[in-house]
Amino acid sequence: MKGDRLVIFLFLAPAFLISAIFLYYPFFENIVQSFYNTDGFFNSKFIGWDNYKRLFEDEIAIGATLNSLELMLYVAVFQVGIALVLAVMVDSIKHGVRFFRTTFFFPIVISGAAIGLLFTLIYNHRNGLLNEILVRLGFDRVLWLTEQSSLYMVAIPTIWSYVGFYFLIILTAIEKIPDDYYEAANLEGITGFQRMTKLTIPLIVSDLKTCLVLAITGALKIFELVYIITRGGPARSSEVLGTYMYQKAFNDGAIGYGATLAVLMVVIGLSLAFLTNKLLGNKDEVTY
Repeated sequence: MKGDRLVIFLFLAPAFLISAIFLYYPFFENIVQSFYNTDGFFNSKFIGWDNYKRLFEDEIAIGATLNSLELMLYVAVFQVGIALVLAVMVDSIKHGVRFFRTTFFFPIVISGAAIGLLFTLIYNHRNGLLNEILVRLGFDRVLWLTEQSSLYMVAIPTIWSYVGFYFLIILTAIEKIPDDYYEAANLEGITGFQRMTKLTIPLIVSDLKTCLVLAITGALKIFELVYIITRGGPARSSEVLGTYMYQKAFNDGAIGYGATLAVLMVVIGLSLAFLTNKLLGNKDEVTY
């Protein structure tokens, strides 16, 4: 047993070391920086909780937080929801499963920067794809990125880019359900929509919970799509915590305040993930 533990430790040690150097230490250092007024890398002054007080008085930060939460709602509902529908549909077909797996997963392999540039061209007012289609159909050009619509326009590529990821998770979970359950359901006369709501979904709740937690925490880290498509505009209407943190830390040089925004992102993510787990509870077992 001792020899096995030593082997296990030796195999895990590199992963722990890399995580400690590139994840845990930077995060700890980020928390420390949030208590300093840092102008550049070498000019720091300890100011205690002033950055956090400033955070709650900063209207832009409050707006960015609300935008991040709204975007998170869209991602959690539509990414996981669409992925669930697609997985159920693909599971019900007999031929072409590999084709649909590849097709739906394809956006994952495209970088966020490339997707951002793609949708920038699609939304372009002068010669973008959407407006060219409208012109060909006899309609006027539309300004897609306005104060009222910019957040929705950013949400669309965000949702599209990761639907395939959750689709694969859910489809794999559905495929692991024994066929005996479906045969018994057919004998009971349960088919179609009832089969999905009364059998499939209850049996994959734990996997759906995992997808929701990943979607919620992932939504808080959104940066490149917003930065490339709208730069947080117009008039800060699509500003999220990621873009505002970048602006403060790297454009304005307020590294301490940028670190405070990063801490806020982590706190919100952990809190919502914990709340999601609590609300869904332990529903791995289904009673028939």
